[in-house]
Amino acid sequence: MAYSDSDDQQKPLHKTRGRAHPLIQIPKRKQRSGDQQSVAMGIMSRLATLAVLLGIVLLLPAAGAAPVKSNIDASRSQRLKLPDSLVGPESVAFDGSGTGPYVNISDGRVLKYGGEATSWTTFAYSPSYAKNNCEAPSELPAVSTESSCGRPLGLRFHRGSGNLYIADAYMGLMRVGPSGGEATVLVTEAGGAPLRFTNGVDVDQVTGDVYFTDSSTTYTRAQHQMVTTTGDSTVRVMRYNRRTGRVTVLQSGVTYPNGIAISADRTHLVVALTGPCKLMRYWIRGPKAGTSEVFADLPEYPDNVRPDEKGGYWVALHREKNELPLGVDSHLVAVRVGADGEVLQVMKGPKNIRPTELVERDGGKIYMGSVELSYVGIVCAQ
Repeated sequence: MAYSDSDDQQKPLHKTRGRAHPLIQIPKRKQRSGDQQSVAMGIMSRLATLAVLLGIVLLLPAAGAAPVKSNIDASRSQRLKLPDSLVGPESVAFDGSGTGPYVNISDGRVLKYGGEATSWTTFAYSPSYAKNNCEAPSELPAVSTESSCGRPLGLRFHRGSGNLYIADAYMGLMRVGPSGGEATVLVTEAGGAPLRFTNGVDVDQVTGDVYFTDSSTTYTRAQHQMVTTTGDSTVRVMRYNRRTGRVTVLQSGVTYPNGIAISADRTHLVVALTGPCKLMRYWIRGPKAGTSEVFADLPEYPDNVRPDEKGGYWVALHREKNELPLGVDSHLVAVRVGADGEVLQVMKGPKNIRPTELVERDGGKIYMGSVELSYVGIVCAQ
């Protein structure tokens, strides 16, 4: 129940329907100073008791609310280091046979981890990567070569075909076969407008249709902070039909759609809205098809969202709303939400860990990607 300041002003504390409040006795005007002090102390004691009782009530779980499991400590993680000082494994994927992880990095490539013996090898790259000789060493920062070499952000396999779909911020939606190599560009525009900030991607494993986001038609990934600052809503959630090659804009005009995931029952999409700090549910089947609604409010800025294989989702929280450089070196880095958007579990870690994606595998291992770090983190959820 919520209370407003106006409610307090309309209901004086010292009266209840014309009678003295049963807990607070108002002293008479002609009492001696000692009596007044005694009465005041009694009032303070009763108020303290009420405060304690109120605190206990607030700590009790609401009726019907799902219990939040114990925190996961992201500081206790293994690290799969990238080679040659490479950075930016934003997204993490595993193929149909469980091989991986596959990650995208800041120089425009997708890498595959083959175990301790072979470590990381190049798996895929865009046509522009080869055309612009992006393999050559460069002293320039990666952000300055993104537009020519590509910057893959979202990765998702279609297990039936073995194809990997890549949402590249500059090249659009791409696909590469099971053997890897140069990717094929599938989509560069939708609804008559070019893709300028292709971001999240997921695949319907039954139909093979691909769902993806374009986070802005105004700004590129290099200008991503402007999308949040301006509240840019020139964005789209889209579907690529694998059989026909056609692209359909499902929804436009929402603010900063980022990661995207299809529900376990394939009835709806869950889309992370970074600027508003929310998850949106967009219905693709059933009586609500074509409509959207708020799925969950989040405490921080979300990035990618991935199914947890239990009917819920892991949501990476990349930034704090009110970020402070000082204080305790710990912050919220991810939450796991249930099928109805309720928070089931939280992950905390040092402030230098800012994940962009979490993927849970068998045995409770959670692979954690980051656009900033030089490794893939592995955290045990059990």
